[in-house]
Amino acid sequence: QVQLVESGGGLVQAGGSLRLSCTASGRTLSYYTMAWFRQAPGKEREFVAGISRIGGSTRYADSVKGRFTISRDNAKNTLYLQMNSLKPEETAVYYCALDTRLVGIMTTSRDVEFWGQGTQVTVSS
Repeated sequence: QVQLVESGGGLVQAGGSLRLSCTASGRTLSYYTMAWFRQAPGKEREFVAGISRIGGSTRYADSVKGRFTISRDNAKNTLYLQMNSLKPEETAVYYCALDTRLVGIMTTSRDVEFWGQGTQVTVSS
């Protein structure tokens, strides 16, 4: 069992920035493929950004390319999502996700083996 804990959400004005963090006790996150997803009210959960377990390749949803950055700090055993130029329509609960089986980048919910509890991001206009 893996317990993922997100932090860093909050209220920010449109155009602002936030950095989300995800940690896991008892697991070395660099060994696994990980991703961030988000779910807005009344909408399905969607892929935001992912990072592979080997080589650290990254992939982004088209809507966030150039504004969001996914990264890992192996020394701190932490996954990050740096979000810049945030938009009101990006208000959602953001989830950290992990899979122990994939080598590549997971981009769909069905690939996710473990989820964090989510952190709320609210972008005001």
